[in-house]
Amino acid sequence: MGLLSFIKEAGTKLFGKKEEEAAVTEKETLKASALLNHVQSMKLPFKSLKIYLQGGTVTLKGEVDKQVDAEKIALAVGNIEGVSEVDNQMDVAVKEPEARYHTVESGDWLSKIAKKYYGDANKYNLIFEANKPMLSDPDKIYPGQVLRIPNE
Repeated sequence: MGLLSFIKEAGTKLFGKKEEEAAVTEKETLKASALLNHVQSMKLPFKSLKIYLQGGTVTLKGEVDKQVDAEKIALAVGNIEGVSEVDNQMDVAVKEPEARYHTVESGDWLSKIAKKYYGDANKYNLIFEANKPMLSDPDKIYPGQVLRIPNE
């Protein structure tokens, strides 16, 4: 899947005082563990998953059944404050074409994004469904957030 870029200052605040005050090596281990717990809490499917963190770059290794699973895991960890890149090296059992990605800008909403990619604003629900469970409401997106844009 490769390297995805994110805005480091945008995203869900996951890392707390414990992770920030630890020594550098320990800090990265604690943050990687917090990211794994985050993926597990979202019930995103995987056969195996190892998360490594160096600076703002997260590396994902492991195995998933479907391309969509690898993409959602990458987005779940990438849309966290403090993460600037995700290097998705996960093995996918059933190969499929990769989705496109869109970084939300101020003034964006899902129907506007759907119009841009599909030529039809009414297809906003495709984008919403493709980004569950990271999105809980189609109206709750924020600038800097990266979204999956599935192939039709």
